[in-house]
Amino acid sequence: MGTCFACKAQRISRGEALARFIFITGGVVSSLGKGLASAAVGSLLQARNYTVRLRKLDPYLNVDPGTMSPFEHGEVFVTDDGAETDLDLGHYERFTGVAARKTDSISSGRIYSTVLEKERRGDYLGKTIQVIPHVTNEIKNFISIGEDEVDFMLCEIGGTVGDIEGLPFFEAIRQFSQDKPRGQCIFMHLTLLPFIKASGELKTKPTQHSVKELRSIGLAPDILVCRSEGEIPEKEREKLALFCNVRPDSVIAAQDLKSIYEAPLAYHREGLDQAVLDAFGIAPAPQLDLTRWDDVADRIYNPEGQVNVAIVGKYTQLEDAYKSIAEALTHGGMANRVRVNVEWVDAEIFETQDAAPLLQGFHAILVPGGFGERGTEGKIKAAQFAREHKVPYLGICLGMQMAVIEAARNVIGVSDAGSEEFDHEAGEKRFEPVVYHLKEWVQGNHKVARKVDDDKGGTMRLGAYDASLAEGSQVAEIYGSSKIDERHRHRYEVDIKYREQLEAAGLRFSGMSPDGRLPEIVEWTDHPWFIGVQFHPELKSKPFKPHPLFKDFIRAAKEISRLV
Repeated sequence: MGTCFACKAQRISRGEALARFIFITGGVVSSLGKGLASAAVGSLLQARNYTVRLRKLDPYLNVDPGTMSPFEHGEVFVTDDGAETDLDLGHYERFTGVAARKTDSISSGRIYSTVLEKERRGDYLGKTIQVIPHVTNEIKNFISIGEDEVDFMLCEIGGTVGDIEGLPFFEAIRQFSQDKPRGQCIFMHLTLLPFIKASGELKTKPTQHSVKELRSIGLAPDILVCRSEGEIPEKEREKLALFCNVRPDSVIAAQDLKSIYEAPLAYHREGLDQAVLDAFGIAPAPQLDLTRWDDVADRIYNPEGQVNVAIVGKYTQLEDAYKSIAEALTHGGMANRVRVNVEWVDAEIFETQDAAPLLQGFHAILVPGGFGERGTEGKIKAAQFAREHKVPYLGICLGMQMAVIEAARNVIGVSDAGSEEFDHEAGEKRFEPVVYHLKEWVQGNHKVARKVDDDKGGTMRLGAYDASLAEGSQVAEIYGSSKIDERHRHRYEVDIKYREQLEAAGLRFSGMSPDGRLPEIVEWTDHPWFIGVQFHPELKSKPFKPHPLFKDFIRAAKEISRLV
């Protein structure tokens, strides 16, 4: 997206730092949709020709979400530069198209680690280390990274106001706004307006209490975004404005939506982008162009058919564990103008039951990534079903490894084929390691080495890597290129020594690392659409720019649906 050069020139002439800051906080309850609101505001500012960057500050003490259970925290989003981050960064990328970086996500754990490292090095010259100023200064330093690169910096604070672990972050943003010239920072607060059916009333008290809590720590919201089931009546809006000390037109209703991609249009209708510009005193407002989001909404709400896709995984009870995959399938559906009906199938079921009856009615099967042995035999059966019944199959990360193990067992006769990962987990050797522990790989100009017993955190092959695609392969046709780069997150890799045997049986290694040592993509040559990829294509898919693999995967499913 372009930038508003006139605005930028004005700010430079006034001697201001380039970025204006929007701090997004939450109250009453968690999971209200702060990430989505931030992403929607970012996309609306882009639609007015501003440049934006979005950040997430998480108060938990884990260094990053990389070692956290998906049940705890949903999926781990990976950036090009190899950061394991919060799933909200996925929202930010999907809505703005701005690639996230390591510097866009921070946790208390990382802040404290940095402070303690400095103390050990003697950087503080023997001073007593305290939350104020040392921890808060570290948070402020993090917030200000790259502030000269964009027009608006949006910073979301995880958790809710009043959380004990969030206090250093709230104090840091209070200080930060004080340090900046007047009018350069605004605060947006998200709360819940519960509707009590028994009395037929929309209750404003929880929001009033939340704002009171916020004001007690020195922060006053400029904009209130209130989650509610329906519209906010004028009386309640005025009440909120009065008691929370905000303008009535800065009380924004965030109603439940049928699709998250409606959010930019819905928030615009409510006047959120105008409220942001008013809070900064930006007038006249730059012209708005929502063509992109009108097209997205049209594709979502006016499909011309539907396809059924089974996701065979192990974290199926929590859909957030596969957030980016679900969204990428939606994008693939939008590109083909079909509605994608996703069904979550627990892989463990296939360990005791025949896969065929359960997978029969689906037009495509997707096996996602994951760690550990639980559910893997079920994933192998799902890959076998897709291969034998010519159902379109997309295997991602572990899903590719399971497809290769299935081929090794059932096609080339390596009956005990498996992964070193499962042997390491069990502490005994049971499998022929068709998938082995990746001990070294090339990153840029240097070699990275790893051991089995290394710490879990940050020791995987993480971030964007290049791959070369075989000429005439299906994937080269899908991408329209022989050179690609995709994001990785894995410790184990398919062993290239089985390549010859597998290729002779029809499983082509159609994508390799540039040095030709690491298999990145496999595809069955005698199958209409069967592709396994070692990387995570879902992380780069956007509603206005669906990922080529997902786009073609849904096209193949659409063809199957027409044959049925």
